[in-house]
Amino acid sequence: MKKFGTGIVLGFIGLLLIMLIRTFLFTPEATDTVTTRQVSVPELPQVLAHLSEAIQIKTLSTEEPDSQTRAAFTAFGKWLQSSYPLVHQHAQLTRLNEFTLLYRWPGSDKSAQPVLLSAHYDVVPVNPDTLSQWQYPPFAGTVTEQAVWGRGALDDKGSVVALMESVEHAIKNHSTPGADVYIALTHDEEVGGERGANAVTDYFRQKQIKLAWSLDEGSFVLAGLVPGIDKPVASINVAEKGFLTLELVAKGEGGHSSMPPSETAVTRLAQAIINVQQAPVPGALEGVTATMYSNIAQHMDFSKRFLFANTWLFKPVIEHVVSNGASGNAMLRTTTAATMLKGSIKANVLPDTATAKINFRLHPRDSVDSVVRWVTQAVNDELITINIEEAFEPSTIAKADGPGFTALQNATAQVFPRAIITPGLTIAATDSHYYSTITQSYRFTPMVITPEDLAGFHGMDEHVSHQNMRSAVTFYSHLLQQL
Repeated sequence: MKKFGTGIVLGFIGLLLIMLIRTFLFTPEATDTVTTRQVSVPELPQVLAHLSEAIQIKTLSTEEPDSQTRAAFTAFGKWLQSSYPLVHQHAQLTRLNEFTLLYRWPGSDKSAQPVLLSAHYDVVPVNPDTLSQWQYPPFAGTVTEQAVWGRGALDDKGSVVALMESVEHAIKNHSTPGADVYIALTHDEEVGGERGANAVTDYFRQKQIKLAWSLDEGSFVLAGLVPGIDKPVASINVAEKGFLTLELVAKGEGGHSSMPPSETAVTRLAQAIINVQQAPVPGALEGVTATMYSNIAQHMDFSKRFLFANTWLFKPVIEHVVSNGASGNAMLRTTTAATMLKGSIKANVLPDTATAKINFRLHPRDSVDSVVRWVTQAVNDELITINIEEAFEPSTIAKADGPGFTALQNATAQVFPRAIITPGLTIAATDSHYYSTITQSYRFTPMVITPEDLAGFHGMDEHVSHQNMRSAVTFYSHLLQQL
């Protein structure tokens, strides 16, 4: 018995030793020191002035553009022509559905596969009730000592301007890319991209043009947004979640609320919503999510590296901790959000029908069909009808070791030398869910965002710093040198 106890202790010590060795080895791979390459970039005052002008054109996203919206889109196209004359002289412009602009900048090597760089110039409307709360008017394009303010500064006119400035400057300096470079400026990303990015994708299919890879928005350099790490994280996202909205319909006996039955359409629907909310779609630290967290964890303190170096033992603990936060939970699984309810037309009337809409953002491990099956099982009520309102599948996963990722990684390292560069997952929808059907699609905006910046996305006081615009034009200039 004593020998048995000794064996257990020795076994435990051996196991602990192995785990400690794994932890000491769980460090970032040694990489060559980044050699800073000099690159010519546009003058910052001009970049800021052009972004200010772009913000002042109210290119509001709507499902059905009215005459005022169409006039704004037309004005934006004319502004591009006047602001970037060399691009319009040297690149071929194709208009898709009138307002999405697809440029082809010819390269010197006709055998090289072309590359697509994309950004959208439509913006979400501003809630009129918040106008007085903005520090600066949302469409004034105010330039202060530190930032440019206004709707679209970060999402996504900053990228439009930085990209066009970089190409204009490259042409001015007699630079020619090796491969053809396509630039897509889309006009309806905020309402789904059906007539913008989808049309771009159809164009390449019809012309039988095989792209090497594409780059669009979908992530940033994250500062102070990843718990447990003090370095910025440049997440070059290789995939994005899918989208599914389900309508749950409950039937019941209508009538006067003074004599309600024991169960109504509303109570049946409420129970169904609770059932779905209490049965989240399973998630796990695997695939691109596991790669991202592993790459970041190698830069953490010893205690956290101990956990991530030994996921064979601590994976359930890590998953539990990560899923406790909204952003972490979104990285691990398909998320569930009940968003809309509809019942009676009056407080004292029992509705005969009650409906709810639940939105899911589908993790790449799941599909529309698998989530519908999961929800049907969770609801567990034959009297609840489940309808698919809108859906598209998660994107394919682009290569994190291919030429596209390498080019983006190299350009990122030049501009953000302290950043941890890792593949990641975009949890919202972008134009790339179309592009990913025809090529290796990457999602990254070369700007630093902090927790304070998040409120500006589709909210109040959207702005972009001078430093971020400098970083963006420098990034695109380095990237264009590699193409």
